[in-house]
Amino acid sequence: MKYKAVIFDLDGTLLDTIEDLGTAVNFALERRGFPLHSFADYRQKVGHGIRNLVTVSLPFEKQSDEALIDECLADFREYYTGHIDVHTRPYPGMVELVARLDAEGVKMAIASNKFQAGTETLVAEFFPGIQFVAVLGNREGFPLKPDPEIVGEVLRKAGCSRSEAVMIGDSMTDMKTAENGGIDAIAVSWGYRQMEGTPGITVADSTSVLWQLLA
Repeated sequence: MKYKAVIFDLDGTLLDTIEDLGTAVNFALERRGFPLHSFADYRQKVGHGIRNLVTVSLPFEKQSDEALIDECLADFREYYTGHIDVHTRPYPGMVELVARLDAEGVKMAIASNKFQAGTETLVAEFFPGIQFVAVLGNREGFPLKPDPEIVGEVLRKAGCSRSEAVMIGDSMTDMKTAENGGIDAIAVSWGYRQMEGTPGITVADSTSVLWQLLA
């Protein structure tokens, strides 16, 4: 294998979570009579943590109201925690690719800006039996991607050098995380951002192409 360690983003890379995320935010908005958003809109809003997701989904004039954000975030968490896997599914071929990497002895980790409990829940449900060296989400006291700290944490746990690791994600946040952490990066085309044609970015448009880039 080309790499000894593979770091996966979660939402938009391994799992399609947008309907459950969007439904949970709309739940919080609807309770207050605010305009709702389409799932297509939410594809452009996710990726920077749930507080940011809730904030940018509020009417513009309400986005500086920290008390309101806290209230909406609490409603989002309650709803999303109870409905986290209603529509969420792995992208085609990703469960098989992860299993294949595991069989090859590649060390794998999750690096997500989703809150930690939600990250752990989804990974355990959809990738049972895979021994990830780290499952890292948004944790208090730790910076979000694209800060490189999460890369360093994974490399320490995997016992790998920067040259032996790659990050796979669906956004420029993931690509910047890899760049900041000094590791290679591969973007996938099926996520929430349009990555094809981005200068200097390697893009896999299928799991078979992704495997070829990793093997």
